[in-house]
Amino acid sequence: MIWYYIDESITDGDRRKGPYSIDELMDLVKSETVKPQTLVWHSGMKDWVRWEDTEEAKNNANLFEKGESAEGSALSDEEQIKAALEAILAEHKASKRYAGFFVRAAAYFVDNFILSAFGIVILMVLSAMQLADLNAISEAMNAYIADPTAEDAMSKILEAPGTHLFLSIWGIVQGIYFIVFTAIKSATPGKKLFKIHVEPAYSISTVSGIAKVSWVLSTLRYVASLFTQFTLMFYGIGYLVVMIDPKRRSLHDWIARTYVVHDTSVKIKVRPDDDQEK
Repeated sequence: MIWYYIDESITDGDRRKGPYSIDELMDLVKSETVKPQTLVWHSGMKDWVRWEDTEEAKNNANLFEKGESAEGSALSDEEQIKAALEAILAEHKASKRYAGFFVRAAAYFVDNFILSAFGIVILMVLSAMQLADLNAISEAMNAYIADPTAEDAMSKILEAPGTHLFLSIWGIVQGIYFIVFTAIKSATPGKKLFKIHVEPAYSISTVSGIAKVSWVLSTLRYVASLFTQFTLMFYGIGYLVVMIDPKRRSLHDWIARTYVVHDTSVKIKVRPDDDQEK
């Protein structure tokens, strides 16, 4: 069985230490490197737990006093192979590939395509309720597309009946979309499509799954993304910084202290040897 623990002295990046055998972990406990409150994990656990709450800690409490080994015998060949595979999988999950500019741009395009569909539905509902003039908005939009440099192009859109109400509702829908999906799934549908997700930079990195983004952090990241959108007036520097940052962070990632990384998935098939097949 392979063990890992969280090194609380590390404040930036992956704080997980391992892999260790139970004997090695016990040595770390004896040296007080691993304390009762230290978070530990091994395969089969759903999440990290405090060392003092594990069965191994409880079962070996008396053995510590006697100075005896925590595991009375060596691992069998099958157990050693299983432990090695667990270590390989854990190391693979620990490695991170940061998502670059183009894959993030593609995911953002998909998300905005979905949001545009919601926008059309909202406009149709407002028009049916006579809260917006769909024809006037369409004419103003067509005029803007035909000549976006015209002085009154944008003002005509904003002056069209129902535009302000539509933008208010659509803004709320957009906020809910990004905040909820990031907090619950760690990724919007666009990111899911391209197999990337958001992770907090300063958090416990779990081996059994993706480090979750809290609701507060998801909200902060969305609000920060509005500042990044504002930089489109300055050649989109808030987005372009992704291309030069080693960890591929945009402006809102810097503010919220998050990363966008590729999903990791490994499948290892172990075939029985000839003796077992016979």
